[in-house]
Amino acid sequence: MHFSVSFTAALFAAALPLAGLQAEPLQPLPAVQVANATQATMLDAVWAGDRVVAVGDHGVVLLSDDHGKSFRQASSVPISTSLTGVSFADAQHGWAVGQWGAVLSTADGGESWAVQRLSSEEDRPLFAVHFFDARQGVAVGLWSLVLITEDGGRTWTEQSLQAPPGAKRADLNLMSLFADGRGALYATAEHGQVLHSDDHGKSWRYLDTGYEGTLWSGAVLADGSLLLGGQRGALLHGSIGSKSFRRLPIQSQGSITSIAVSGPRVLVAGLDGLMVQSSDDGRSFQEKHSADGLSLTAALLTVEGAPVMFSRRGVVP
Repeated sequence: MHFSVSFTAALFAAALPLAGLQAEPLQPLPAVQVANATQATMLDAVWAGDRVVAVGDHGVVLLSDDHGKSFRQASSVPISTSLTGVSFADAQHGWAVGQWGAVLSTADGGESWAVQRLSSEEDRPLFAVHFFDARQGVAVGLWSLVLITEDGGRTWTEQSLQAPPGAKRADLNLMSLFADGRGALYATAEHGQVLHSDDHGKSWRYLDTGYEGTLWSGAVLADGSLLLGGQRGALLHGSIGSKSFRRLPIQSQGSITSIAVSGPRVLVAGLDGLMVQSSDDGRSFQEKHSADGLSLTAALLTVEGAPVMFSRRGVVP
């Protein structure tokens, strides 16, 4: 994996050296309420109904009820370690994952959270989570870690993942999850691999994109095809039936951290201020950079197509 000086590198630098090592049982401390919470690095964001919920460093959870114009910190988060992924099944019920394999749940739209899972014996972080409904969910993370739940997260079961073609074992870091709205789930991973599941994470098959770097993010476009983002400006387009994925030409070398889709509009965001936008379902893209070149870490689109973005310095005004 290529680690540049970025929010991602900082996160993994903290997590990877400890992974798999025995440690003293973790005694989590709750996230602190701070005046400058909107300046914390946000690592993922989703819509919970009309509310934006973003999660990030130090257990900070930010909420916005005006489509990203203003944010406030969630009132109660039981851990103060990094939260790396978040998913909502509806406007009230959501889950967040992060370091120490933590899974948090909320039943009040993100205002308050409770611990469902915490691995205190080893730091095997979870990087992404997706819930299909209020009961069925999947979380993925370090070294091909796949967890599934069928009871809203009260219990989680680890799924054994078969090795990729040509490999002896499955030890990929699974970086993100995204779904197509019809039950198909995808996970991006290292070595250009994308995993595909049609049974809510119980079994997976590999899609080889022909790319060799890490894929950080992905999304399903309106026509059902896949858009994948990776290291050094790699933006790939293809489908399950494709024998290969096409690399879309963009000038930036910034790694792509987030892809948002709203109808025909697509927003791709990444390090070094990378922004690539499409208004025709990904058939053409226009590239630009944020004025300050600040690395973008998460992005959403409103129904009207307006961007809601986050950076390593927090909420982007």
